[in-house]
Amino acid sequence: MMETILIVDDEERIRNLVSIYLRKEKYDILQAENGSEAINIFNKSKVDLVILDVMMPIMDGWDVCKEIRKTSDIPVIMLTAKSEEDDELLGFELGTDHYITKPFVPKLLVAKVKAILRRAYSSDDVLKEGNSFDGLVVDNLSHEVTIYDNEINLSPKEFELLNYFILNKRIVLSREKILDALWGIDYFGDLRTVDTVIKRLREKLGEKSYLIATIRGTGYKFEAKNEK
Repeated sequence: MMETILIVDDEERIRNLVSIYLRKEKYDILQAENGSEAINIFNKSKVDLVILDVMMPIMDGWDVCKEIRKTSDIPVIMLTAKSEEDDELLGFELGTDHYITKPFVPKLLVAKVKAILRRAYSSDDVLKEGNSFDGLVVDNLSHEVTIYDNEINLSPKEFELLNYFILNKRIVLSREKILDALWGIDYFGDLRTVDTVIKRLREKLGEKSYLIATIRGTGYKFEAKNEK
């Protein structure tokens, strides 16, 4: 069964253009022309990914993203006419998975949708049996992360980042390497993006945040302890 994608933009032309390209790839499409309508649709329908414009009437994209993140960790791609780095960092702070500036090439957007969905809903063969580190348990089959049996909610990007650290445990990873691995070599975002997502991940890990160590002047390293 193909995934359902919710496209939220106050410009009908943009919604229809993106819909045409995604329907060619056999995705089911839902549309909303403002943030309030988007939340109503999201609450009533099974949605696998949201493509969300920032500047909209009634309820902007930032507020929609905040509402979605209260109950769901599904992937969110933000569309915006702005290109300021601070806006992009705000998006990642709110749990956005990718940030695309208008005008954009529809085929590239489709490729990004495919990549994000593949990463969000498929498990890496190396990690299928799950991993446990000093009370932190990552289950890749159910996409659940628990600390002493208490589940913590991670966005798809945070979940992907945690798995990337686990795959490379005890290896120092530079910001550039993390950016290329998680966002792709074609992504030209600021390196602060990496710091922002790691900060969010650490906050959610709470007392286990020490597992992601900062290596001054170099990058980060997953300090695996009591591994099972």
